[in-house]
Amino acid sequence: MDLVRWLFDAQLHIGDQTVLWREVIGNLFGLLSALGGMRRKVWAWPVGIVGNALLFTVFLGAVFDTPNPVNLLGQAGRQVMFIIVSIYGWVRWTRRESTRGERVAVTPRWASWPVRLGLVAGMLGGTAVLTPLFRALGSYEPVWSDAWIFVGSLLATYGMAKGWVEFWLIWVAVDIVGVPLLFSAHYYASAAMYVFYGAFTLTGFFVWWRERARINREAALLASA
Repeated sequence: MDLVRWLFDAQLHIGDQTVLWREVIGNLFGLLSALGGMRRKVWAWPVGIVGNALLFTVFLGAVFDTPNPVNLLGQAGRQVMFIIVSIYGWVRWTRRESTRGERVAVTPRWASWPVRLGLVAGMLGGTAVLTPLFRALGSYEPVWSDAWIFVGSLLATYGMAKGWVEFWLIWVAVDIVGVPLLFSAHYYASAAMYVFYGAFTLTGFFVWWRERARINREAALLASA
């Protein structure tokens, strides 16, 4: 109970700004989860769930009576979504092995063009549908940004579970919108982490791209042998 009380009460003061330690810790768990995802490790999923639970309480500032009384419903809602989809990804990755028999959980692969078009349509359509809903519930403006982040996070997490290389690019699109939104809402720790995530997700994209290319080369060599 003492640890829980500390997590809810501990604050970091930078000038005249107050940052919750659980926002910092939650984002660090998110970073560890992203690192595990890039390396295709199953532990990425449970680590991410811990971070999601912490950040859920952060982004409902008005509900949990934090120093920043701003509700970002898309950010809070996506933490719940993350937990649900992460359980799916956790189970899916646990049941899979790489083609070389290594201790990795998923083999990167490119999505088909119909899937890619579906992801784009899902991003745009989902944002259009959720924007008026989030606005009616009192989310922070610009509400479309909050909706974009929520939908993109859902699609990216699902794409990671499926092993699609393109899921990294969805994260890039989320980060581009998320950084200015979080800074404007005074969630500075999360905004700063999103800046780092942007570079990290691009790195992850090229790591998975190279791995997919290596697998294709090995398959071509075996076919020609």
